[in-house]
Amino acid sequence: MTDQGDIPGKPTSASRTTLSHIMTSHDTNLLGTVHGGVIMKLVDDAAGAVAGRHSGGPAVTASMDEMVFLEPVRVGDLLHVKAQVNWTGRSSMEVGVRVMAERWNESTPATQVGSAYLVFAAVDAEGKPRRVPQVVPETEQDKRRHQEAQIRRTHRLSRRQAIKELRERRAAEGYED
Repeated sequence: MTDQGDIPGKPTSASRTTLSHIMTSHDTNLLGTVHGGVIMKLVDDAAGAVAGRHSGGPAVTASMDEMVFLEPVRVGDLLHVKAQVNWTGRSSMEVGVRVMAERWNESTPATQVGSAYLVFAAVDAEGKPRRVPQVVPETEQDKRRHQEAQIRRTHRLSRRQAIKELRERRAAEGYED
């Protein structure tokens, strides 16, 4: 691995992308609206494209911190999945995703129907972690997203540690999971 200082940082705009998809009857659930799993797949696809662009190579989904569905998506809606890198670590990246829907039968602006935060790890050909360029926030909104991503990371690590400690304590007390 090269030293992090050897890798020039990249601005948030360098890897930002939007994927668009028309939702069809094949995407629906039993209620007749678009299945959340279909939207999650599109979110993961957009986030993966951004993570690969930013890192300059393969990146794999490590976790999905949060997926929020705000409004139902319907057949015929044109879905826009907008993604950007919010934060970078040594080999990991948080990608923020906003999901917008243009209603096929309305002449109104696109409506936000969901959002998500995913963590990706950049990997080499052997699947081992590799270093990524630091993200360089450009706008005030980018700076806010960067700070919020650091808070989510702190909570993610704290939660992971608390669960590990609980499991170790329960194992020492003879409980089986």
